[in-house]
Amino acid sequence: MKFALMYEIAVPRPWDDRSAYVAFQNVLDQIVLADKLGFHSVWTVEHHFLDEYSFSSAPGVLYGAIAAKTKNIRIGHGVRLLPFPYNHPVRAAEAAATVDVLSGGRLEFGTGRSGTRTELEGFGIDPTDTRPMWEEALEVIMGCWTQEEFSWDGEHFKLPPRGVVPKPMQRPHPPLWGASSSADSHELIGEKGLGLLSFSVAAAPETLVKRFNRYRDGIRRAKPVGAYVNEQIATFTQVHCAQTTEEAYAAARDCFGWYVQTSLKSVAELGDWKDGAQLGSYEYAKKLLGGIDLDSLTFDYLLDNDAVIVGNPDQCVEMAKRYEAVGTDLLLCLVQPYNIPHEKVMKSIELLGKHVLPEFS
Repeated sequence: MKFALMYEIAVPRPWDDRSAYVAFQNVLDQIVLADKLGFHSVWTVEHHFLDEYSFSSAPGVLYGAIAAKTKNIRIGHGVRLLPFPYNHPVRAAEAAATVDVLSGGRLEFGTGRSGTRTELEGFGIDPTDTRPMWEEALEVIMGCWTQEEFSWDGEHFKLPPRGVVPKPMQRPHPPLWGASSSADSHELIGEKGLGLLSFSVAAAPETLVKRFNRYRDGIRRAKPVGAYVNEQIATFTQVHCAQTTEEAYAAARDCFGWYVQTSLKSVAELGDWKDGAQLGSYEYAKKLLGGIDLDSLTFDYLLDNDAVIVGNPDQCVEMAKRYEAVGTDLLLCLVQPYNIPHEKVMKSIELLGKHVLPEFS
């Protein structure tokens, strides 16, 4: 199993003129360190309008800075949103290919549909259109990357014959991934021959087995949208490593619960909107959690249910081994969920690189 950093790029309030600057510089410092320590990749989300939760609204711009400051670490879209008008597929193809060229062929291209009312409503997107737009946009991007001249006449996108440049450095194209948070979409990602980005929060590794099996079922009958099948499985969890258990728990306690609750509230607002439930009731989230109230998702709950990796290096190795045992190929480590001090995040990455990664080499 390989290890990656994962970022939402949270920026806690109150903000001043330097808040965003400091947050992005901290992220870059952390990624440079991870590059030196042998982490496989770094991934960021694409989110819009989500206040403190995520400042990662223009990931491609950040990737240019990462490419310039690093040598080996791969750079992953986790994910590029493909429904329009988030991104037009031609522009998505051009921007991603540029990152691949600037980085010397280090791009991992994950895509997704978006999952919050705040974002979809803000861009005027009907939630029922996101799947067909995502599927069609993927086809357009593949054509832009692999054909000298490409044209398209679809339901959502039309393009007369045009040559799209630049092409990616990786041939025939960078590895393709798809985001999933439901069992059904795990299978769909497999059917399209995409690598799996399994985003399940507040879940122990062993609970992912059924979803991974659904993905593998899809892979077995894959009709790849790309030129080849990418059958790697990546999954995600919050991670904090410190010299002692007590130090790790103290640093992670407030922000781990904040992250899960804030994330699920954003998702629940979309589900409640579609279901016609009262806004702010988060009934959809309770369905996802089997009736558990969001306020119950505290640090202690996550710890007791083995839903995070936190502790000293030996404890982190032990927990990470459980992710490997269920079939994870790439572990996406959210090392800064909210407000862990930068120096503690740097120390966590250092400890992971020196004491945890070598146990999986």
